[in-house]
This record gives sequence, structure tokens and C-alpha cells, in this order.
Amino acid sequence: MTGGTPPARAHPTLDDSVVEALSESVGGPFGARATRHPWWTPLRVLLAMVSVTFALAIVQKTPCYPDGHFDGKVQYSHMCYSDLPYLYTGRGLAELNWPYTSDEQVRARYSVMEYPVLISYWAYGAAWATHWLSGSPDLAPRYAIASDALGAEADIKREQAVFVIVNAIGFALLALISTALLAGVNPGRPWDAAGFAVAPALAFTGLVNWDLVAVVLVAGALWAWARGRPLLTGVLIGLGTAAKLYPLFLLGGILIICWRERRWRALLVAAAGALVAWVVANAPAYLSGAAEWKVFWTFNADRGPDLGSIWLLVSQTFGLTITPHVVNAGSWAFFVLWCAGVLVFGLAAPQTPRLAQLGFIVVAGFLLVNKVYSPQYVLWLLPLAVLARPRWRDLIVWMSGELFYFAAVWWYLGGFLEPPGGDRVGVYWVAIAVRLAAQLYLVGVIARDIRRPWHDPVEAPDLVEAADTGAPDVMVSGRSGDQEV
Repeated sequence: MTGGTPPARAHPTLDDSVVEALSESVGGPFGARATRHPWWTPLRVLLAMVSVTFALAIVQKTPCYPDGHFDGKVQYSHMCYSDLPYLYTGRGLAELNWPYTSDEQVRARYSVMEYPVLISYWAYGAAWATHWLSGSPDLAPRYAIASDALGAEADIKREQAVFVIVNAIGFALLALISTALLAGVNPGRPWDAAGFAVAPALAFTGLVNWDLVAVVLVAGALWAWARGRPLLTGVLIGLGTAAKLYPLFLLGGILIICWRERRWRALLVAAAGALVAWVVANAPAYLSGAAEWKVFWTFNADRGPDLGSIWLLVSQTFGLTITPHVVNAGSWAFFVLWCAGVLVFGLAAPQTPRLAQLGFIVVAGFLLVNKVYSPQYVLWLLPLAVLARPRWRDLIVWMSGELFYFAAVWWYLGGFLEPPGGDRVGVYWVAIAVRLAAQLYLVGVIARDIRRPWHDPVEAPDLVEAADTGAPDVMVSGRSGDQEV
């Protein structure tokens, strides 16, 4: 934007054919005589939408609350599994042990949290709140109980339920903040964030693990870059990397944008901000227990083919034994080649791609060959997808593959997909393939938008305006971070 006039707002019923068709049931598309509500702004509507979505996420997990988290049939048949209650007892949070303590008794009793530091900090804070809400129970009697038997204690079961609820409230706040940030990335297109706010993937996977901690930081980085704030962008990327590794890959998209536009200072500032923020976030964990801090890195390095990955699909389908070394070497080799391809593709594009577009393609490439592809990893792509390709048809195609896999993985783990008299679970293999194919479909559509910008819903209006006025073929309203504000 070159002036102080706010951009014209794209109304979803006029901008998206799917939303236009759906709007017929509530009065039809936005018309010339329509007026805007004085209180229900797009942002408030979006926040209401995500509130309903996350309320449904909590309801979806209710079959597991009484005892289902430890009933293998219920948690898988009703697809309400969550890692949270298991880790409350399995990582010493029930005894309020600092995740990175090197105390010998604690380490002999509990495994180290195998997550990056910000997730461990969050889990520890949620455990502290759980104990406070539970009346600050005396912890001494628990030390006499075997750690693997703690979950059978009635008071611990109640605390586990409280722990899940405390996290759910925190996640709901993160979802609200993420929605607000995504709505502000493109000021003329706040409704693009609706794809995040009402996503079934958010409802089904938001409570499986702590991934929303990284998601809100990615949403913040996209918002900061759109506002021309490279330092804040870098800080948020660094903090996001301290929660999950994948936010680091946004720097690859920033590299392409800055390379094309010769904005080397912005690139250096963002990279420096990310490095400093990551170091500061990791310092408390490293200083309090360097060996425990390293567990996240060694745990992932020693991991073989796991759920949802193409490696597991190949291993089980062909009866192959694939070692962790082969997976590590193969996945990183593919990802390096994928990133090189994205670099060349982005530099050769006719217009500078948007950060969400580049970020989605890079993160998708990482997930395609990652050694584990958990169902909640869809959240990694969600904020990038809704901004990279804000078209409901394409989002529905992609999301359908994710939901198919979400159902299949729990029924696979519950043994419901095993054919009589055999152990070849073909339905689960199909689900993995469908999920990867749906992801590749969205990658292809976004790549097409980059190669042919007139297909891009965000950039296309500017191209049309430029053509109508005879102006140079430039785009101003949709691209993130093209100008300092």
C-alpha cells in the first residue's frame, strides 16, 4: 500500500465460488444494497468462528475424559486420543519435576521430555497450574509409588483431566490469537483467516499435542513480515523454532524474497533475530541440564520409520527393514534437493512469491519425507495454506485427505482395520498415500499460482487493475513484506 487509504475489502461471497454457492442458504452473496453491521466486524466474526471450532475440539475429546485416555479401545474407536495425560505422569509433571533437571533420582524415575524447550516450558507451566487448581497436593506420598503406576491413582486421574483442560484453555487462546494475526496479514482480505478458524483439522487435532504453541508463532511471523518488520519476524521464527523445528524453514522463503528484491539488510536482521531468540529461549534448559536438553536431538536422530510417513508405507508394503541411518540420510538428502528446487523456482517466478506460498511448499516438502508424520502435523501447514491458497475448493480437497488419515490412524492403532486372518493393513497404507497425494495437490496448485500469478486469488485483482489502467505489471496489496510500513 502506498498511501493511507485502506485497501478495498474482498468479500468471500464475491471472491470464492464455493462460499458464493453456500451463501444462497443465508440470503445470497454480498450485494450493492448490503450494509455492514456496526459491531460484527470481520475480525469479531472470525474470533467467534474459531471459538466455536475449539469448543467442538474440546467436545470431541469428551469420550476420553472419564477413563478413556487409558482405555485403548475408547481412545482409538472414538478418535479422542491425546498425548497430554500420558506425558503428565510419564515425564514427571505429576511431581512438578523441572523437565531439564539432572537430579539422579528424577532421571532414574522418569524419561526426559523429548520436545523442544518452549513446549517443555509450556507443559511445566500447565502442570504448575494443574497442581494449584487441584489444591496443591502433597507430593511426598507419590515418590513411594512406581512411576508407571501413578496413572492408576484416583487423585492423579483427576489431575490429568485438569491438566488437559488447562492446556485446552491455553490452546483456545492461542487459536484466537492465531486467527487475529492471520486476519491481519492481508488487510483487504481478513476473511482468508476463516480457513483456519473453521478448519476441521483444528477441531480434531488441536488437543493431540502442543503444536499450537508453534502455530501461533508462525502466524505472528507472517503478520510481522507483512508489516515490514524483519526483526520481529526473525524473533518470532526463532521462538517458533524453539517450539518445533519447522518454523525455521520460513527463513528460506524470506531468503528468496530478499534475494529477488535485493533486501539483504532485512534478511540479515531476520536471521539474526531468529538466532538470538532461539539461543535465549534455549538457555534456561541448556544451563540447567545440557544432557537433558540434547535428548530432543538424539531422540529424533535415533528414530526409525514411524506413523504416517512414506518410510513406514514403503517398509510395511514391501516388507523392508529401513534403518534410522537410511531414513536420516534419505530424508535430509531429499529435503535439501527440494529446497534447492524451491530456491530456483522462486527466483525464476515472474513475480515475487508471497511468504505463505514459499513457506507452505518448503514445510510440505519436509513433511513428505519426514520419518514421522503425526496427525496433528496438519497444523504446521494450516496457517500457511489458508494464506497461500485462500480458495475453499482446494482447501477442502487437501483437508479431506487429512481427515481420512486422521480416522485411519486411530482405527489402525486400535486394531480395527486388521483384516480377518491377516496382518496386512491395506486401508492404513491407502490413507497414508491419500494424505500425501492431497498435500501434493495443494503444493501443485500453489506452485501454479507462483508460476502464473493471475491464478493467485490474492495477487490477481492487482494484475487486473494494472492491466485496466495500463500501469506496470506490479502487485501491491497482496504481497507480504514488500514495503516498510
